[in-house]
Amino acid sequence: MISYNGLIALGFTPEEFRLQDDSNGEGVYIAEWNSPQTQPSVSAVEQAEQVYIAEAIAKEEAREAIRASALQKLVDKAGLTVEEVKSFIKIEE
Repeated sequence: MISYNGLIALGFTPEEFRLQDDSNGEGVYIAEWNSPQTQPSVSAVEQAEQVYIAEAIAKEEAREAIRASALQKLVDKAGLTVEEVKSFIKIEE
């Protein structure tokens, strides 16, 4: 399926395309193509979307690992409880 994120991941800007979904069950398609580059295939956009998703997940996992490491260091070195640290830096779960 054509997706905004897939097209962006391929290096296109929002000005270069307009997506549309007519709600007829066929999904999103490129209604306008304003790029001087060749319009990518559906499979190329789908593949780029999968890469985009995988990279977003990896970034969030890396951020979470940093948060967990920082929390553990504060608990170990400062003698604070996990609850104290979370309260102090306003972490909600």
